Order: sequence, then structure tokens, then C-alpha cells
Amino acid sequence: MNPFVTANGKPIEAKLPCSVEEFLVAQNLLPRSVVVEHNGEAVAPSEFPQRRLNAGDRLEIVKIVAGG
Repeated sequence: MNPFVTANGKPIEAKLPCSVEEFLVAQNLLPRSVVVEHNGEAVAPSEFPQRRLNAGDRLEIVKIVAGG
């Protein structure tokens, strides 16, 4: 299987296995500025360093936007 995860419906090549945090940083996303769902399960930011990604996993990543 190719080293891809699906993020927001798009296949993205990644150095797998890796943590959610490592994946986000590789995508130039600040881990504290996003909400992540991994294979249908919400992931708390405190879990990003430990949660492992493998080929074929699915992520939904939503950027948090501050405003008033």
C-alpha cells in the first residue's frame, strides 16, 4: 500500500507511520490551530503526539479561525 493518508478527501503522501502532530507540521499546519478527526473519531490536541497514522487512514482537518 502506498504511504498515503486521505485528508479532507484528498490523498496526501506522508512519511508513515507518523503521529498526527508530525503530519500536521509536515502540512505546515500548527497543531494548536486545528481540530482533527481520525478515522471518524475526534482527536484531542493532547493526543496528537501519540496518535499514530498509517497508510489508508482518513483525516478531517478543520482550521480554527478566531474572529469577532
